[in-house]
Amino acid sequence: MTNAEGAEYRQLHETVLDRLGGDIVAGVLAPGTRISADDVVTQYSVSRTVVREVVRVLESLGLLAVRRRVGITVLGEEHWNSLDPSVIRWKLAGPQRFEQLSSLSELRSGIEPLAARLAATRATPEQCGALTAAVIGMSSTSRAADTDAYLAHDSDFHRTLLTASGNPLLRAMSQIVVEVLEGRTRHSLMPHVAETEAIRLHGVVASSIQMGDADAAEAAMRAIVSESATAVEQMKDDEDTRE
Repeated sequence: MTNAEGAEYRQLHETVLDRLGGDIVAGVLAPGTRISADDVVTQYSVSRTVVREVVRVLESLGLLAVRRRVGITVLGEEHWNSLDPSVIRWKLAGPQRFEQLSSLSELRSGIEPLAARLAATRATPEQCGALTAAVIGMSSTSRAADTDAYLAHDSDFHRTLLTASGNPLLRAMSQIVVEVLEGRTRHSLMPHVAETEAIRLHGVVASSIQMGDADAAEAAMRAIVSESATAVEQMKDDEDTRE
Protein backbone atom coordinates (compact mmCIF):
# COMPACT_ATOMS: atom_id res chain seq x y z
CA MET A 1 0.00 0.00 0.00
CA THR A 2 1.42 3.38 -1.04
CA ASN A 3 1.45 6.40 1.29
CA ALA A 4 -1.42 7.94 -0.68
CA GLU A 5 -3.44 4.74 -0.46
CA GLY A 6 -2.69 4.48 3.25
CA ALA A 7 -3.83 8.05 3.85
CA GLU A 8 -7.04 7.42 1.90
CA TYR A 9 -7.69 4.23 3.88
CA ARG A 10 -7.21 6.03 7.20
CA GLN A 11 -9.52 8.84 6.11
CA LEU A 12 -12.25 6.40 5.06
CA HIS A 13 -11.78 4.46 8.30
CA GLU A 14 -12.08 7.61 10.43
CA THR A 15 -15.10 8.86 8.48
CA VAL A 16 -17.07 5.63 8.86
CA LEU A 17 -15.95 5.26 12.49
CA ASP A 18 -17.14 8.77 13.38
CA ARG A 19 -20.45 8.37 11.57
CA LEU A 20 -21.30 4.98 13.06
CA GLY A 21 -19.95 5.79 16.51
CA GLY A 22 -21.73 9.14 16.53
CA ASP A 23 -25.04 7.56 15.45
CA ILE A 24 -24.84 4.94 18.19
CA VAL A 25 -23.95 7.41 20.94
CA ALA A 26 -26.62 9.88 19.77
CA GLY A 27 -29.28 7.17 19.82
CA VAL A 28 -29.87 7.22 16.07
CA LEU A 29 -29.00 3.54 16.18
CA ALA A 30 -30.81 2.26 19.25
CA PRO A 31 -29.56 -0.56 21.49
CA GLY A 32 -30.49 -3.91 20.02
CA THR A 33 -30.31 -2.69 16.43
CA ARG A 34 -28.73 -5.21 14.07
CA ILE A 35 -26.18 -3.79 11.63
CA SER A 36 -25.37 -5.43 8.32
CA ALA A 37 -21.75 -5.10 7.23
CA ASP A 38 -22.92 -5.27 3.61
CA ASP A 39 -25.25 -2.31 4.20
CA VAL A 40 -22.39 -0.28 5.67
CA VAL A 41 -20.20 -1.13 2.69
CA THR A 42 -22.92 0.12 0.34
CA GLN A 43 -23.89 3.18 2.37
CA TYR A 44 -20.35 4.55 2.66
CA SER A 45 -18.90 3.08 -0.55
CA VAL A 46 -16.01 1.49 1.34
CA SER A 47 -14.39 -1.91 1.35
CA ARG A 48 -15.31 -4.73 3.69
CA THR A 49 -11.82 -4.35 5.17
CA VAL A 50 -12.63 -0.80 6.29
CA VAL A 51 -15.95 -1.91 7.76
CA ARG A 52 -14.35 -4.85 9.54
CA GLU A 53 -11.77 -2.55 11.17
CA VAL A 54 -14.41 0.00 12.16
CA VAL A 55 -16.56 -2.71 13.74
CA ARG A 56 -13.52 -4.02 15.61
CA VAL A 57 -12.85 -0.56 17.10
CA LEU A 58 -16.49 -0.02 18.06
CA GLU A 59 -16.61 -3.47 19.61
CA SER A 60 -13.52 -2.63 21.70
CA LEU A 61 -15.31 0.50 22.91
CA GLY A 62 -18.36 -1.52 23.96
CA LEU A 63 -20.67 0.07 21.39
CA LEU A 64 -21.14 -3.09 19.33
CA ALA A 65 -21.24 -6.82 19.97
CA VAL A 66 -20.30 -9.31 17.27
CA ARG A 67 -21.61 -12.85 17.67
CA ARG A 68 -21.71 -15.88 15.42
CA ARG A 69 -25.10 -16.52 13.84
CA VAL A 70 -26.29 -13.23 15.37
CA GLY A 71 -24.13 -10.69 13.60
CA ILE A 72 -23.43 -7.12 14.68
CA THR A 73 -25.64 -5.66 17.42
CA VAL A 74 -25.70 -2.16 18.92
CA LEU A 75 -25.14 -2.18 22.71
CA GLY A 76 -26.58 0.13 25.35
CA GLU A 77 -24.67 2.83 27.21
CA GLU A 78 -24.01 0.59 30.19
CA HIS A 79 -21.55 -1.33 28.02
CA TRP A 80 -19.68 1.69 26.60
CA ASN A 81 -16.18 2.75 27.58
CA SER A 82 -17.45 6.18 28.58
CA LEU A 83 -13.96 7.47 29.43
CA ASP A 84 -12.62 6.88 25.95
CA PRO A 85 -11.94 10.24 24.21
CA SER A 86 -13.78 9.11 21.07
CA VAL A 87 -16.93 8.25 23.02
CA ILE A 88 -16.70 11.58 24.83
CA ARG A 89 -16.29 13.42 21.52
CA TRP A 90 -19.28 11.67 19.96
CA LYS A 91 -21.43 12.38 22.98
CA LEU A 92 -20.48 16.06 22.95
CA ALA A 93 -21.60 16.16 19.32
CA GLY A 94 -24.99 14.65 20.14
CA PRO A 95 -28.28 15.81 21.68
CA GLN A 96 -27.11 15.01 25.24
CA ARG A 97 -24.21 17.47 24.99
CA PHE A 98 -25.02 19.44 28.13
CA GLU A 99 -25.68 16.34 30.22
CA GLN A 100 -22.28 15.02 29.13
CA LEU A 101 -20.57 18.30 30.00
CA SER A 102 -22.23 18.22 33.43
CA SER A 103 -20.94 14.69 34.08
CA LEU A 104 -17.47 15.65 32.87
CA SER A 105 -17.47 18.72 35.13
CA GLU A 106 -18.18 16.47 38.10
CA LEU A 107 -15.30 14.23 37.04
CA ARG A 108 -12.95 17.20 36.60
CA SER A 109 -13.87 18.50 40.06
CA GLY A 110 -12.50 15.28 41.49
CA ILE A 111 -9.26 15.01 39.55
CA GLU A 112 -7.95 18.48 38.66
CA PRO A 113 -7.95 20.07 42.15
CA LEU A 114 -6.15 16.95 43.38
CA ALA A 115 -3.68 17.21 40.50
CA ALA A 116 -2.99 20.84 41.42
CA ARG A 117 -2.35 19.90 45.05
CA LEU A 118 0.06 17.13 44.07
CA ALA A 119 1.79 19.30 41.48
CA ALA A 120 2.63 21.85 44.17
CA THR A 121 5.08 19.34 45.64
CA ARG A 122 6.02 17.37 42.52
CA ALA A 123 6.17 19.71 39.52
CA THR A 124 9.53 20.15 37.87
CA PRO A 125 10.91 23.62 37.05
CA GLU A 126 10.18 22.88 33.37
CA GLN A 127 6.57 22.06 34.16
CA CYS A 128 6.20 25.22 36.24
CA GLY A 129 7.54 27.17 33.29
CA ALA A 130 5.12 25.44 30.92
CA LEU A 131 2.15 26.30 33.15
CA THR A 132 3.20 29.96 33.28
CA ALA A 133 3.74 30.03 29.51
CA ALA A 134 0.29 28.56 28.95
CA VAL A 135 -1.31 31.24 31.15
CA ILE A 136 0.55 33.96 29.25
CA GLY A 137 -0.69 32.44 26.00
CA MET A 138 -4.27 32.31 27.26
CA SER A 139 -4.04 35.93 28.34
CA SER A 140 -2.66 37.04 24.95
CA THR A 141 -5.49 35.28 23.08
CA SER A 142 -8.26 35.95 25.61
CA ARG A 143 -10.15 38.24 23.22
CA ALA A 144 -10.61 35.28 20.92
CA ALA A 145 -11.29 32.54 23.47
CA ASP A 146 -13.45 30.57 21.05
CA THR A 147 -10.57 29.99 18.62
CA ASP A 148 -7.97 27.27 18.19
CA ALA A 149 -5.19 29.59 19.38
CA TYR A 150 -6.73 30.04 22.84
CA LEU A 151 -7.70 26.35 22.93
CA ALA A 152 -4.09 25.31 22.34
CA HIS A 153 -2.82 27.29 25.34
CA ASP A 154 -5.72 26.18 27.55
CA SER A 155 -5.11 22.54 26.60
CA ASP A 156 -1.38 22.89 27.29
CA PHE A 157 -2.16 24.20 30.77
CA HIS A 158 -4.45 21.35 31.78
CA ARG A 159 -2.32 18.67 30.13
CA THR A 160 0.77 19.96 31.92
CA LEU A 161 -1.09 20.22 35.23
CA LEU A 162 -2.19 16.59 35.17
CA THR A 163 1.27 15.43 34.14
CA ALA A 164 2.90 17.57 36.85
CA SER A 165 0.84 15.73 39.47
CA GLY A 166 3.36 12.90 39.14
CA ASN A 167 0.50 10.41 39.22
CA PRO A 168 0.34 8.29 36.05
CA LEU A 169 -3.39 7.67 36.49
CA LEU A 170 -4.12 11.40 36.65
CA ARG A 171 -1.82 11.97 33.68
CA ALA A 172 -3.88 9.42 31.75
CA MET A 173 -6.95 11.61 32.28
CA SER A 174 -5.40 14.52 30.40
CA GLN A 175 -6.88 13.57 27.03
CA ILE A 176 -10.34 13.43 28.60
CA VAL A 177 -9.99 16.97 29.91
CA VAL A 178 -8.59 18.19 26.60
CA GLU A 179 -11.51 16.55 24.78
CA VAL A 180 -13.88 18.59 26.95
CA LEU A 181 -12.05 21.81 26.10
CA GLU A 182 -11.99 20.93 22.41
CA GLY A 183 -15.68 20.00 22.50
CA ARG A 184 -16.66 23.35 23.99
CA THR A 185 -14.74 25.15 21.25
CA ARG A 186 -15.96 22.85 18.47
CA HIS A 187 -19.61 23.29 19.42
CA SER A 188 -19.51 27.05 20.10
CA LEU A 189 -19.79 26.70 23.87
CA MET A 190 -16.92 29.06 24.66
CA PRO A 191 -17.38 32.83 25.08
CA HIS A 192 -15.69 34.94 22.44
CA VAL A 193 -13.89 36.87 25.18
CA ALA A 194 -12.51 34.85 28.08
CA GLU A 195 -13.62 35.68 31.59
CA THR A 196 -10.97 37.78 33.30
CA GLU A 197 -11.47 35.83 36.51
CA ALA A 198 -10.84 32.53 34.72
CA ILE A 199 -7.50 33.78 33.39
CA ARG A 200 -6.58 35.10 36.83
CA LEU A 201 -7.36 31.78 38.47
CA HIS A 202 -5.20 29.88 35.99
CA GLY A 203 -2.40 32.26 36.92
CA VAL A 204 -3.00 31.60 40.62
CA VAL A 205 -2.75 27.85 40.04
CA ALA A 206 0.53 28.26 38.16
CA SER A 207 2.10 30.60 40.73
CA SER A 208 0.88 28.54 43.69
CA ILE A 209 2.39 25.39 42.23
CA GLN A 210 5.67 27.22 41.65
CA MET A 211 5.66 28.41 45.25
CA GLY A 212 4.74 24.98 46.58
CA ASP A 213 1.43 26.20 48.07
CA ALA A 214 -0.74 23.11 47.73
CA ASP A 215 -3.83 24.58 49.45
CA ALA A 216 -3.90 27.64 47.21
CA ALA A 217 -3.29 25.61 44.05
CA GLU A 218 -6.10 23.20 44.90
CA ALA A 219 -8.55 25.97 45.80
CA ALA A 220 -7.87 27.95 42.62
CA MET A 221 -8.20 24.86 40.45
CA ARG A 222 -11.48 23.96 42.10
CA ALA A 223 -12.72 27.49 41.37
CA ILE A 224 -11.73 27.10 37.69
CA VAL A 225 -13.73 23.89 37.33
CA SER A 226 -16.69 25.44 39.15
CA GLU A 227 -16.60 28.54 36.91
CA SER A 228 -16.55 26.36 33.81
CA ALA A 229 -19.49 24.27 35.02
CA THR A 230 -21.50 27.41 35.83
CA ALA A 231 -20.80 28.88 32.38
CA VAL A 232 -21.98 25.72 30.64
CA GLU A 233 -25.11 25.58 32.81
CA GLN A 234 -25.89 29.17 31.87
CA MET A 235 -25.54 28.32 28.17
CA LYS A 236 -27.91 25.38 28.63
CA ASP A 237 -30.47 27.63 30.32
CA ASP A 238 -30.13 30.17 27.51
CA GLU A 239 -30.66 27.47 24.91
CA ASP A 240 -33.70 26.12 26.76
CA THR A 241 -35.15 29.64 26.88
CA ARG A 242 -34.71 30.13 23.12
CA GLU A 243 -36.51 26.86 22.49
